[in-house]
Order: sequence, then structure tokens, then C-alpha cells
Amino acid sequence: MEAYCFKCRQKREIRNAAQVKLKNGRPAMQGTCPVCGTKVFRIGKG
Repeated sequence: MEAYCFKCRQKREIRNAAQVKLKNGRPAMQGTCPVCGTKVFRIGKG
């Protein structure tokens, strides 16, 4: 699963990916960037 890292300004593979649910019920994936360690987030994939 990939997400856009705003610090690296590239799509990166999500490390420590966890499935979360937003307030409106939509699924999302949350984890960290393997290069810089910034939190990355991808909405709509579960």
C-alpha cells in the first residue's frame, strides 16, 4: 500500500500500516514513511 509523503514529496510504501475508520465511516490506512518517518495517511483503501 502506498501513500503520498508530504515531506519527501513522493509516493512511499506505508510502514506499520493500520486500518482506521474516519468519523463519516470511510476506511483509511495510516502509518509512517519508511524514509523520513513522517506520518502518512491514505483515505479510501481498507
